[in-house]
Amino acid sequence: MLRSHTCGELRPTNLGEKVTLCGWVDRVRDHKGVIFIDLRDRWGRTQVVIGPGSSPEALAAARLVRAEWVLRINGTVGARPEGTTNPKLATGGIEVACATLDVLNEAETPVFQPGATDLPGEEVRLANRWLDLRRPAMQENMFLRSRIVKIMRDHFDALGFIDVETPMLGRSTPEGARDYLVPSRLDHGAFFALPQSPQLYKQLLMMAGFDRYVQVAKCFRDEDLRADRQPEFTQLDVEMSFVEADDVIGVIEGLVKRTAREILGLDVPLPLPRLTWDECMERFGHDAPDLRYGLEIIDLTALAGESDFRVFRAAVEAGGRVRGIRVPGAAARFSRKELDELTALAVEAGAKGLVWLKVEETGDWSGPVAKNLGAVAAPLRDTLGAVAGDLALIVADSFDVSCKALHTLRKRLGAVLGLYEPDAMHFSWVVDFPMFASDGETGGWASMHHPFTAPRPADLDLLESDPAACRAVAYDLVINGSEAGGGTIRIHDGVTQEKVFKLLGISAETARERFGFLLDALRSGAPPHGGIALGIDRWVMLFGKLDSIRDVIAFPKTQKASDLMTGAPSPVETKQLVELGIRVVVPPK
Repeated sequence: MLRSHTCGELRPTNLGEKVTLCGWVDRVRDHKGVIFIDLRDRWGRTQVVIGPGSSPEALAAARLVRAEWVLRINGTVGARPEGTTNPKLATGGIEVACATLDVLNEAETPVFQPGATDLPGEEVRLANRWLDLRRPAMQENMFLRSRIVKIMRDHFDALGFIDVETPMLGRSTPEGARDYLVPSRLDHGAFFALPQSPQLYKQLLMMAGFDRYVQVAKCFRDEDLRADRQPEFTQLDVEMSFVEADDVIGVIEGLVKRTAREILGLDVPLPLPRLTWDECMERFGHDAPDLRYGLEIIDLTALAGESDFRVFRAAVEAGGRVRGIRVPGAAARFSRKELDELTALAVEAGAKGLVWLKVEETGDWSGPVAKNLGAVAAPLRDTLGAVAGDLALIVADSFDVSCKALHTLRKRLGAVLGLYEPDAMHFSWVVDFPMFASDGETGGWASMHHPFTAPRPADLDLLESDPAACRAVAYDLVINGSEAGGGTIRIHDGVTQEKVFKLLGISAETARERFGFLLDALRSGAPPHGGIALGIDRWVMLFGKLDSIRDVIAFPKTQKASDLMTGAPSPVETKQLVELGIRVVVPPK
């Protein structure tokens, strides 16, 4: 080793020891000929002093040293002079008196200083990610990720799960997001697909008798990105045989409790709360509600139908819903301009508009439409439970639009009004999802989760008689209003699987072509089985109290799915395309 200790290791117990340190120059300070260098590595920082006791060569070299140079220091550990200790540093009680200094590598002036507080924009940091990753905050994020993954591995290892790697090159089965395709050089015109999930492979492992499977799996989806989405992501993939939903949920609740205790020092009581999908949509307008605060949605449709207010009556007559949120004590909190901004937010979410009302000290409503409420004014106030000083926000539209708009408003209000502690963590389950959702493009049915999800046994007959009413044995883990994992019990018989394929518009011929191996395996003695996938990137973001998933991935992509550091994706040589039998057609801009 080039060093005897790391830059975060030395303490007063090491006083008098001769040591060798290696690291990057964090700061250089010249105090009347005595030079102080803060030397940094992933373990911490150590103050190095180059003065009269140092060699002439060390003094000469120290005068040339600049930020981010890589040095090797030989010296003796001493105590910092009284009044100069740094309690914020683990090494703040000592310094190393330099005897010799070797420059292992010089560095050009960096685009930005990893230790600076005034950082450039994210694009600059992503383009120079190796510098960004030198920042202590980013390194702490990577250490947190490593700790969480280890906790996951230890948890499942103790429960007898086997870690199996599934293929990265598989068959394209376009039933969800777009696949990333990989052309075959040996079979022109044919393509592999990078996995969106190891779903079918892990089910096949259950049919092969492995009973309990786990994998830290890299997955790929060619979809539009957000702050918490990436084209390539990592999930903890789990599958179990001879289980029901409660068994899978119990295993994951144990992991939640262990992770919260070891990472945050929190004792999470079990079992976690459970809400049905229907309850979530009615009360919160979303299937991953943030339960750290209230602001529940209240249905006003019956009252609205009796109202003289044309907007309310028109929505009800069109088969829609009138629903609202009571914001306690917020009447004086929001100016007209801010209420217009909330209205714009609702419109952006798809609503035709937003009705806002304030309760005055007299108990009467005020607001642009208050005079239109007529006889329903008092019942409306009572149904909302509104009192003087409260604000009401009401949307009259289809059920889906009212859900989206009120969920969006609820999130904004929770943040703006500070309705929850930033460090609070809330864990819950959402269960009993619909099996199917209406496909807006085809007019047919689409899977709410995926085509291999089992219906509730009591709903099996509804597959043919009333698919819209059929509920799935599905369960999502929600942390602070983010879906942190999703799982289902799987279909384990071929007849039911073929019925589901048919409902999804997949013909028998297409099913045989795409999923023949699965149908054959289901007829070969498939056990009841189910599992879940947990988003590791999102877990780390949530447990680290971070806002962007890019901050917990070493080399992330931008929202346009590009890598600013390497320039990927990039054109390739014509020779490569010829070998693959591919001709590129670039559409005009």
